[in-house]
Amino acid sequence: MSDRTLSPLWRIGRVVAVVLVVVVALMWLVSKVPNLNPFASETQDRSQPALLQSVRDLSQYHAAEGDFQVIVDLEHDIAWVPDIVAGSRTLFVARGSVSAYVDLETLSDKALTVDTEKKTVQVRLPAAKLAKPNIDQEHTYVYSQDRGVFDRVQSLFEAPDQREFYVLAEKKIGDAARDAALTKRAERNTRQMLTGLFTSLGYTAEFPSGDDT
Repeated sequence: MSDRTLSPLWRIGRVVAVVLVVVVALMWLVSKVPNLNPFASETQDRSQPALLQSVRDLSQYHAAEGDFQVIVDLEHDIAWVPDIVAGSRTLFVARGSVSAYVDLETLSDKALTVDTEKKTVQVRLPAAKLAKPNIDQEHTYVYSQDRGVFDRVQSLFEAPDQREFYVLAEKKIGDAARDAALTKRAERNTRQMLTGLFTSLGYTAEFPSGDDT
């Protein structure tokens, strides 16, 4: 059958069929050989290198550390407006650690009293402190989030801001570290460390301001 005897619809259909066959063949070829794909996605890291802002000599003995996990359940409501219209409730799972340390740099000359005859050393240690909670980004995430229609539409035009969840998570983990008495454990571990150090030098360590056990 010649092209003259075919109706216009058949001619168009034949062209479309040929195009589809070519497209399918190209897609199959690209899937087998990814380097041939002209539209392959590519990720480029254009971030600038980190700059050294300051250098500090550390003299803190971190003697205890606690790992914590907290679930932040945060709800935002608008008065007289149903939750299905506006408002949100978010469950945010955060994991982090807190260390307790003794700042040995604050030791004054009077902090050590050495008796060479009795072979004793009296050490007056400062109170231990809690470091800032260190949030584990790899295991911190939004578990679930229910939002009203207005909040869903708004999220299409604004980037999600999770700072509020991180601030609450840090506070709760910090409170849990204080309740866990990490500072007391750090002070005890520091005394044990110094006891072993002075014992190796032939001295007995004494801690007038606290328990030496």
